[in-house]
Amino acid sequence: QEEERAIRDAVSETRQVAADQILIRSGQPLTSSLMLLDGWIARGKDLAGGERQVTELHVAGDFADLHGYTLKRLDHDLVTLSECTIAVVPHNHLEAITERYPRLARIYWFSTNVDAAITRELALSLGQRSAISRMAHLFCELHVRLSEVGRSHPDGFEFPLTQRELSECLGLTVVHANRTIQELRRRGLVILENRTLTILDRSGLEGVAQFDPSYLCLDRLPY
Repeated sequence: QEEERAIRDAVSETRQVAADQILIRSGQPLTSSLMLLDGWIARGKDLAGGERQVTELHVAGDFADLHGYTLKRLDHDLVTLSECTIAVVPHNHLEAITERYPRLARIYWFSTNVDAAITRELALSLGQRSAISRMAHLFCELHVRLSEVGRSHPDGFEFPLTQRELSECLGLTVVHANRTIQELRRRGLVILENRTLTILDRSGLEGVAQFDPSYLCLDRLPY
């Protein structure tokens, strides 16, 4: 209870942010970090021509830029994909928490390590998995992560991303992403419509993805 109170007291304000807003720009000096209370956020890096690669998706409960506490700036943008509720935690408050509550410091370190594992898994998808396998893998990962925070149901979850945003996650063209969605549907694995992903055959989807959730460290060690 004391640790929870410390975390709640560290929040200086909460904000409601519309979809498609840049929360943090690459290189921007930072004095606070953002905890996502509701909604979806993407980390993204852009090329000069406007092409974007999403490097991670964040869902409710994630510290979307905890890295900024030590780096004091990010090398990528943070963008809202849906309407979001954001908690702002000043870095001096985070410093006080890590000094007074070493266990929380280890937990936040653990969190950034899981972020890195998610990014490595995406790199594997982009480099080695087929289009259908990488899309299936992303859907499996999101279902597990959303289940952990009570934001899914057994057969799927709300999925606010546009096809362009999905294509930016997977390194595909919009046309290729659309064809891949249709192929997953043709195989009886998922249906994506009305911003809802319905999983028709979870074991089949995991098979196509070769999904192993161990990188998410759900069997976390006690601190």
